[in-house]
Amino acid sequence: MIEQPAYTGFGFSDEEWGLLVGLPQSVLTAASAAESDGARRTMAENAAGLETIAAGRESASPLVAAVAGEVVARVGDPEIGAELPVIEPADPQAMTDDVLARAAQASTLLATKVDEGQAGAYRHWLVEIAEQVVGAAASGGLLGLGGDVVSDSERHFRDRLAQVLND
Repeated sequence: MIEQPAYTGFGFSDEEWGLLVGLPQSVLTAASAAESDGARRTMAENAAGLETIAAGRESASPLVAAVAGEVVARVGDPEIGAELPVIEPADPQAMTDDVLARAAQASTLLATKVDEGQAGAYRHWLVEIAEQVVGAAASGGLLGLGGDVVSDSERHFRDRLAQVLND
């Protein structure tokens, strides 16, 4: 007997599942890129985002738990020391626009494929990833002192993501 991929149990195609699995890490990267913070702060943001993604494996939502499990299988488990590489997109605004467009696609997809509880849990999880990333390291300030915990550009990304997912 051939074992079916996890996504077939949710009724997703391979392409649809790819969208859902790729989005958490993309949200992490876009949230981190919303403010140019320097390598040390970006590493802290990446770590916070990866921990939030990994924590999704314990979600009461089977969909979030399955997606989180697949993401961690692909990028590594922070509980055993995995770290994401620092990615600095050449055009952060274009990347942000792409992530927000894919988030809108995912929200529409979820509305047609799963019940509202599963869809809501996934959307909430994505916003939580962004929230943890933007709050992981203060931006601005001098020599790592002072600055805002969440900058205006980071807040704008987080708020736009929440709006796109809930429209």
